[in-house]
Amino acid sequence: MTAGIAERYLPYFSQHEEFLRAHPAGERDKVAQLRALGLASFRDLGFPTASRGNEAWRFTSVLPIANAAFGHDPEPEAPEGSAAAARDLVPWDDSWATLVFVDGRLVSETAGDGDGPHVSHLLGDDAWSDGRLRAELGRHASPGSNGFIAVNSAFLNDGAAVLAGEGAVGTVHLVFATTERSEPHVTYPRTAVIAGPNSDLTILESYVGLGGGGYFTNAVTEIAMGGGARVSHHRYLAESSDAFHIGSTRVSQGRDSRFETTSFSRGCRVGRNDVLVRLLGEGAECDLRGLYFTDGRQHIDNHINVDHASGHTSSAQYFKGILADRSRAVFSGTTLIQEGAQKSAATQADKNLILSEGARVNTKPSLVIFADDVQATHGATAGAIPDEQVFYMLSRGLDLEAATSLLIRGFANEIIDAIGPEAFRGFLESYFADSMPRYRFAGFGRARAFGGPAQRVA
Repeated sequence: MTAGIAERYLPYFSQHEEFLRAHPAGERDKVAQLRALGLASFRDLGFPTASRGNEAWRFTSVLPIANAAFGHDPEPEAPEGSAAAARDLVPWDDSWATLVFVDGRLVSETAGDGDGPHVSHLLGDDAWSDGRLRAELGRHASPGSNGFIAVNSAFLNDGAAVLAGEGAVGTVHLVFATTERSEPHVTYPRTAVIAGPNSDLTILESYVGLGGGGYFTNAVTEIAMGGGARVSHHRYLAESSDAFHIGSTRVSQGRDSRFETTSFSRGCRVGRNDVLVRLLGEGAECDLRGLYFTDGRQHIDNHINVDHASGHTSSAQYFKGILADRSRAVFSGTTLIQEGAQKSAATQADKNLILSEGARVNTKPSLVIFADDVQATHGATAGAIPDEQVFYMLSRGLDLEAATSLLIRGFANEIIDAIGPEAFRGFLESYFADSMPRYRFAGFGRARAFGGPAQRVA
């Protein structure tokens, strides 16, 4: 890092000194090591702002994050009523084990029903006494992998631990809410999920903004899966329209395990869903899906990578985007099939519905294959609602607004219908029914080659 760039990040280093005074690692050597390694890595790496040789961030500029002055409160006080306010903004089920964090601090926890996994504060004595957490934390999301994971590790403190023994079954909801403040600020949510052999977990992460404001959420989630484990993971992103969100999810799968994830992204000035899944044991499989919806000048980036490190593994990626106004979206990533991963199967698909001439999507699914006995496909599409589909619905008596609304919802429902938790699926269905902006066509035939652009009704 050059001297000029290092000077840009001086506030992070001074904040880190204040943070360590407020939260000493004590006898937790592993925590002290991760914090030190994170700070050193961030000092070397900084944020990925280079204009050249920066393919992973080619279509998403993080200069607005790097150049901003975000404050950090090492001991935040959650405003009264903030936990209840967060509950009103997220899917909810009283039977789920639930932790609610506001401005990075745990403010509410619910045990949930049954004998499920152990769910607690990440650095609580009960969680830290489990040797598995000490062994796995920082192993899958290495501080040296990029600047965002590095600085999250440097400020490692508040977060959630989900520890499941062999055969454990349960559903866990982790809510991370950020309040509006007079000055921009940053939080560093951290989640560790350890799914023991043959366990069956459903994990929902919700990130929401309580009010507006230009804050920054830098979240890291690590998921370690034993043999035969099943994890159904869901991610709901609805931050403030002026907020920045970088979410890094790292998953390691053992033999015959299955990982499913569905992400729903809404809002954000700049949002990124950065996922890396490693299929380390034979028979491991993953199914990665996502739905993103942007308007205004919002920007959503899904960067999805799968590493087939073992043979007889399978992966599927299926993402859909709905873009309006002058918003931007990115889908990128790589499916890597290593030399010894014979008999592997992989698919990648990204489909985008463009609702205005000002919206843009950059989509780049890619395959890197070093084995010769595999099945692999990839593809991407982007376009507007065809005139013919709208005309058909108009001919059945629907008005233009109702016709386009139904077509947009139908496009989204292929992802929503596959969501397992009924409360989350119903929440998204209600969102599209009640909160989706209404659209109408600017005029048939005005730009038939574009497919008939739609515009948002004010």
